[in-house]
Formats: sequence, C-alpha cells, structure tokens
Amino acid sequence: MTTTTTRPVLSKAGGTDNHRGPLLAVVLAAQFMALLDVFIVNVAAPTIRVELSASGAGLQLVVAGYAIAYAVLLITGARLGDLLGHRRMYLAGLALFTVASLACGLAAGTGQLIAFRIVQGAGSALMIPQVLSLVQRNFTGEGRVRALSAYSAVLATGAAAGQVVGGILVSADLFGTGWRPVFLVNVPIGLVLLALGARVLPRDARTEAERARSLDLAGLLLLAGSVSLLTVPLVLGQEADWPLWTWLSLGGSVLLLAAFGGYEARLSRRGGAPLIAPRVLRIPGIGRAVLRIAVVMAVNAGFLFTLTLHFQGGLGHSALRAGLTFAPCAAVFGAVGLTWRRWPARWQPFLVPAGFLLTAAASLAVGGVLKGGSAGGWALHPALFAMGAGLALAFSPALTGALATVRPEDAADASGLLATVTQLGQLIGVATFGSLFLSGVTGPGAHTSANALWVCALALAAAAIFGASTSLVGRRR
Repeated sequence: MTTTTTRPVLSKAGGTDNHRGPLLAVVLAAQFMALLDVFIVNVAAPTIRVELSASGAGLQLVVAGYAIAYAVLLITGARLGDLLGHRRMYLAGLALFTVASLACGLAAGTGQLIAFRIVQGAGSALMIPQVLSLVQRNFTGEGRVRALSAYSAVLATGAAAGQVVGGILVSADLFGTGWRPVFLVNVPIGLVLLALGARVLPRDARTEAERARSLDLAGLLLLAGSVSLLTVPLVLGQEADWPLWTWLSLGGSVLLLAAFGGYEARLSRRGGAPLIAPRVLRIPGIGRAVLRIAVVMAVNAGFLFTLTLHFQGGLGHSALRAGLTFAPCAAVFGAVGLTWRRWPARWQPFLVPAGFLLTAAASLAVGGVLKGGSAGGWALHPALFAMGAGLALAFSPALTGALATVRPEDAADASGLLATVTQLGQLIGVATFGSLFLSGVTGPGAHTSANALWVCALALAAAAIFGASTSLVGRRR
C-alpha cells in the first residue's frame, strides 16, 4: 500500500523525501500564525471595545468575522489548490492574510475592522488547506506520520498560545497602540514566510485529472449557504437573546446541508467533480475522526473562551495574567502531541478515549478549584497540565490516524474537510459553552462568574465523555 500511494507523489513533487524540514517549518509557521489569529483577539476584545466604542454585536463580529469567512471558504480553498496549484494558492493566501493584518492594525473604526477581519479569514481559507496537502504530497511513510504529529500539535497549541500572546501584546501597549499589535505582529512574520516559501516550497506539478476538475460552483454555493446559516446565529444568537430568525437560520442550515449532500452524490454518479469526493468519506476511520475532531475542538475552544471570560470579567485579571495562565496547557499539549507516537505500542489504540476521559476529569478539576470565586492557587496548574494532555491525546492520534492513509489525490478534499470540521467545532464550542456561561452570570463579581464556570465545566466534561464513548463504540465496530 505504501508503494502505490507514494510513487505518484514522487513524480509530481520532483524528488520528494522525508527530510524536508524547511518546507515543514514554513507551512506550519503560517498555520500557527493563522490559528493564533482566531484566539488572540479574545484577549484584546475588551480593549478594542473601549478604544473603538464598539457595540456588543460589533465586537462579536470583530471576533467572529474572521472565523465565519474562514469556515465558509475552507473547502473551496482546498479545491482551488488542486486547480491552480498548492504552492501558488498557499503564497496567495499568505499574501492576502498579511495585507489584511496590516489593514486591521490600521483600522479607524469597528466597521473597517470587521471588513478587514473577513478578508483575513478569506486569506486563511486559501492558505491553510494547502498545508495538509503539501504535507501529504511531500512526505511519505514515517516522515509523513511525524509531520502530521507536528501539524496536530501546532493546530491546537495555537489556541492557548493565542491567549498568551494576546495578553502580552495588549498589556505591553507598545508605543501607546493598545490592541493594534495583535494584528500588526503578523506583518513582518508574513513577509518573512513569503520570502522563505517562495524558496522552499516545491513547484506545482499537477496531473491532467487535477487540472480538469471543475470548481463545482453549485456545491460551493450550497455548502457556503449551509455554513453561513449555521455560524451567523451561533455567533450573534446569545447577544440577541435567540430571536426567531436564529432558529430559522439553524433549520435552514440543516436543509441546505442535506441538499448539498444529495447534489454531491448525484454529481459523483454522473462522473463530475464534487466539492467533497464521496470516496473521501469512505476512507477507513475518516468519519470517526471527523466526529472526534469536532468534539475535541468544541471542548478546547469552549474551555479557553469561558475561562478567559471568568479570569478577566469575574476575577478581574489583566489580559497578561489571563493569557499567561494558559501557558501550562499549551506547553503540555505541544509536548504530548509531539511524543505520543513514542509511547508503548499496546497503548496506542486507547489513547484517544483515554484523552477524552482525562479531559473530562481535568475540566471538573479546573471548575472545582475555581468554585466560590477562588483564584485557584497552586491546584489550578496541575489541572491545566492535565487538560492540555487530555486534549492532545484526544486530538493528535485521531487526526494522524485518519490522514496517514489518505491518498495524495485525495489530500486536498480530506484537508479541506478536516480543516472545516476543526473550525466549525471551535465556533460551536465558543457559541454553545460561551452562551451557557454568559446566561449563568447573573450579576457582577467573582462568585456568580465562578458558579457559571462550574456549570460549563460540567457541560464540557459531559461532551468529553461523549467523545470517549463514541471512540470506544467505533473501536469495537
């Protein structure tokens, strides 16, 4: 099986090997930067609200405009990589992201910032699907597994790191610029990555079959409509107190998703090029991986978001202190994500369910030590260490196992699908657990905030246990 899947890559990439460290470093650095931008704004949001006099809905769109554009366009970005070349689309997306970051940092008002954040999300949607595709096409065998492990570690440590970096930049208030450095920091990094990427990324060499694939505009419109109808009410529903339009929008999302699935199946039977090839969904383990990744990303994002609200709103911590509190979680996630493959082979089949169960226990521990308005003391740190380890074990082996056997010709579709699921999981986590937390905060003070956080901790633990149970059921089957 390994021989048949790697030969096409050698012919297309021109000298593919398993030691392309510079290539991996460049694409993962851009992945980290783009993911950082999803979460770094959470910490800067209170300062943005004050300095731009943003309304609550406006602030939510500043935070979520990026994520909505990102989620809606991800799969399209993956297909464009097939059509126009992964190197070309990676560099184009990185350039758009860098320019939009500069515009965000210079924005004079809330409306401008929302618009530029949407452009930022579009740049990420063009760039990020190419990361997995480039890994799939340029690494084989054990080298591919190591690259995917590094990818999964970067993917989730970026969430906690965003909180840390955001706290540092906002608290530093460089040259009196307040929140603006959280966007401007991307500009020099983006320029360096563009220069390096132009040198180390392999030239695009697409097959006739890839060049012949159409964009599937009908499928794109159906999927974009479904994702938009799902994400917009999730982002704005809490502040608007869930009016009728939010529920109609969620129902319409389900209908459009069903229409998308039916259309794609018919297009495939006619010999067309659907946006998501049905054979990708039939890859062994991909369906279970999609469910696992959605659950763990929802838990991860919900945990970080609600804890940030509690630290800054309930306990009155500064942005810097709140951000640095997540450092243990990020460090352990990265360490476990990069080393779990070296653990005993007999442990490997149980890592994902064990990770979910550890996540559930850690969530309860964090909520428990913060009950009553306490700052947590020394007991908070081991609980955060355990949270980072649990999330890493639930996420990294699931992603690596699903993608390790994906054929090069399916890399774009698989990467677009899993990247979209990752983003939607985060959006759902923030919206669901964030709404639960905000509805529980009935007044000012640490005590009510801590009570709301405890309710969220119970819900997060329940979601993690669900993740463990589906993993165990899938394994028995």
